[in-house]
Amino acid sequence: MNIEKIKRLKHSAEIEFTEKKSLFIGYSAIVKNEEEALQIIKERKKRFSDATHNVYAYMIGDGAVARYSDDGEPQGTSGMPTLNAIRMSGITDVCVVITRYFGGILLGAGGLVRAYSTAASMALEAGEIAVFEKYLEYKIECTYSDYNRLQAILSSYNVIVDSTEFSSNITVLFAVPEDKSEKLKSNITEIFAAKLILEAVGERFDTK
Repeated sequence: MNIEKIKRLKHSAEIEFTEKKSLFIGYSAIVKNEEEALQIIKERKKRFSDATHNVYAYMIGDGAVARYSDDGEPQGTSGMPTLNAIRMSGITDVCVVITRYFGGILLGAGGLVRAYSTAASMALEAGEIAVFEKYLEYKIECTYSDYNRLQAILSSYNVIVDSTEFSSNITVLFAVPEDKSEKLKSNITEIFAAKLILEAVGERFDTK
């Protein structure tokens, strides 16, 4: 499946709210892989080691990796609602940990589902959602006399310049939205009479 755009958080975030004297602390974070998710969960459990529960859920990539834990809450009342909140948001590459300090009043199964769903949604919203589109990464080398013209072309295609190395020639590493890459290559070939060659070096999801 060719994915052109994905949703990710802009930053990690922490929220809290109280439901019938139980304190819920929701935390959301960007993760690149399962190892990062597990590390965040470990850190949150250590920080809130005195909590009644540290429920979590995370999803990586297109959802092929999706895990959750009720951490002692009744089955299906916490981890799955947290994961469902992630799925409904459309966000990926994210880990949510919800810490609960029991306040002495039972919430019941329905109350727990609502509380954990609310905490997860609040934590995700606090992290802000950004749409990331697919970028193709390239390297191009040019002379000093061609550099200004090349800069002008690149800037008109919404590229992200990752680095510029000045040596005997100038080497530019940049990323361009995938839907603009073919037109950019044609433009460079036409203007520089095929003198400059774009070398593909990779791809990523990014936002400008």
